[in-house]
Amino acid sequence: MVCPISGSFASIMAALPSTLVSPTRDFVENSKVLVVGAGGIGCELLKNLVLTNFKYIEVIDLDTIDVSNLNRQFLFQKQHVGKSKAQVAKESALRFNPDCNIIAYHDSITNPDYGVNFFKKFTLVLNALDNRAARNHVNRMCLAADVPLVESGTAGYLGQVTVIKKGLTECYECEPKPPQKTYPGCTIRNTPSEPIHCIVWAKYLFNQLFGEEDADQDVSPDTEDPELAGEAGERAVQQEAGENAIGGGIQRTSTRAWAVSTGYDAAKLFHKLFHDDVKYLLSMEKLWQKRRPPTPLDWNNLPEENGTAEVDSNTRIQDQQLWSIRRCAAVFRDSIEQLKEQLAARGDGAELVWDKDDEASMDFVTCAANIRAHIFGIPTKTRFDIKSMAGNIIPAIATTNAVIAGLIVMEALKILSGNINKCKTVFLNRQPNPRKKLLVPCKLVPPNPKCYVCSAKPEVSVQLNINTVTVKTLEDKIIKGQFGMVAPDVEIDDGKGTILISSEEGETEANNSKHLSEFGIRSGSRLRADDFLQNYELVINVIHVDQLEEDKEFEVVGQMPEPGPQPDTSQPSTSTNGPTEPQPGTSKDVEEEDLMIIEDEEEDKATSSKATTGVKRKTSDSSDQPMAKKVRTAAAEVAEEDDIIPL
Repeated sequence: MVCPISGSFASIMAALPSTLVSPTRDFVENSKVLVVGAGGIGCELLKNLVLTNFKYIEVIDLDTIDVSNLNRQFLFQKQHVGKSKAQVAKESALRFNPDCNIIAYHDSITNPDYGVNFFKKFTLVLNALDNRAARNHVNRMCLAADVPLVESGTAGYLGQVTVIKKGLTECYECEPKPPQKTYPGCTIRNTPSEPIHCIVWAKYLFNQLFGEEDADQDVSPDTEDPELAGEAGERAVQQEAGENAIGGGIQRTSTRAWAVSTGYDAAKLFHKLFHDDVKYLLSMEKLWQKRRPPTPLDWNNLPEENGTAEVDSNTRIQDQQLWSIRRCAAVFRDSIEQLKEQLAARGDGAELVWDKDDEASMDFVTCAANIRAHIFGIPTKTRFDIKSMAGNIIPAIATTNAVIAGLIVMEALKILSGNINKCKTVFLNRQPNPRKKLLVPCKLVPPNPKCYVCSAKPEVSVQLNINTVTVKTLEDKIIKGQFGMVAPDVEIDDGKGTILISSEEGETEANNSKHLSEFGIRSGSRLRADDFLQNYELVINVIHVDQLEEDKEFEVVGQMPEPGPQPDTSQPSTSTNGPTEPQPGTSKDVEEEDLMIIEDEEEDKATSSKATTGVKRKTSDSSDQPMAKKVRTAAAEVAEEDDIIPL
């Protein structure tokens, strides 16, 4: 199978070496290029690079080839399924130009082996990634190594290419990131009203039963719902206290402990989750004064129909059929059995990580979400739809990847020829602009002086309650979660060098449960956070507040970057869930292939750092690890010249 536009780009790229003038041609042949990602964009990019006669290429990708990749990643074939993307992409690309030298790494770019010194050996870095964590990491590594980075992304028919150069352009994190889409816990646990609420609940349930337990992802009814007030809430709490046993005499404990005690019995799990817990919700009468109350289900007396017209199984593939509730219950039973076996095979204390490409994991979330949706009178969804929503999938378009890969090489040629000042941020729009152009080049934006990553002295202010925020919360949710550090050392700027958090495992673990106020931190205190792995330092000004809006634990204020111009709201959106069409004046973050984040799910989890007191700051030799990632929204000026992308 050959993509027409991919083939046309191949013919153009094949002719490029003979058309490049001597200095540029020499630069191309002698440069060392790192390609990060060998997926949809990465395959097209590798093909373009070898046809342009780039001689020294290194490519890295952690993924293996899946059947679903074959419709758009044209360096892969059926016999390659299960093999390393980077290795197979290398072998296939060399068939276009055997004279090239390609080194392939089947690894994560966030591995500490690929530190600043690794990046320094390249002339430029080309990103072809599909997740924000890795994008963020590569951005910081290129800044630290002072190597030009060509960033790219696609989302359906939309695409974007931009150039990042330390001191010359804004970095990937120069602009504020839109908050990740989240839902109030009481909505997820008590009063779902949309399919996505049920899907999020089902994913939480997966983690409660098989994965890493998180108190913020509890699936049991929430008696602290703000809508429960006075007698209604009191009755619900009293009823909970009075119910000493549920689901066949099982004491109400944590979801995981209770499930283990039943041997992951599907019928008992079903009875607790979809009967007892629902009846318990019904006791919270105030919740249902203006809502349709949920309907408990009985494992032994399930409805046959789905409540929606059954789909003709002969006209649609299995994943696009709506399942009846009885079928959901059967799949619920079977998937629990499979997941139980997976968990047992990993040994005591093991945990599973939800993966949209794992059949049992996907089946579990599909049936659990649809059963809960049925209970609350919410339309059910097909497995295909739920996979798209739970896995945050935006359909990938092969032609979009091909266009963006071609633009990456064109921007790379400008950099190599010494014309980085002529580089542009280029948007691929779904519809032509008023000048009937699909490709819209915009001027690169200079660095944001308030950027907490690339400014000369990164500094931010954080509002929090010093009496309730613990050191562990500071480390996990603020230092790592918000500011993306991986192995931070944090000290109080009090003249004593008091260490709150150490990157050495176990060294400051005793501090984790202590509140910030116990270390003499007050409003106006300054914390110095240093991640030597990322070659990154940040000063955090603490501002004490008794309580923040919407029960937030903290809020970043003050020295955060200021938002750029907003998109033209008169322009149509690509879809109800996707990104707004990129318009001149605004760039939107667009993810290549699979991810448009609904919740913050990172492929690579940073290794946790423990913490202790009274230890002096350590220095260490260079190595690097992954970091958290945020979404990018950058301002850009439309180029004055015509909308033609020059070489």
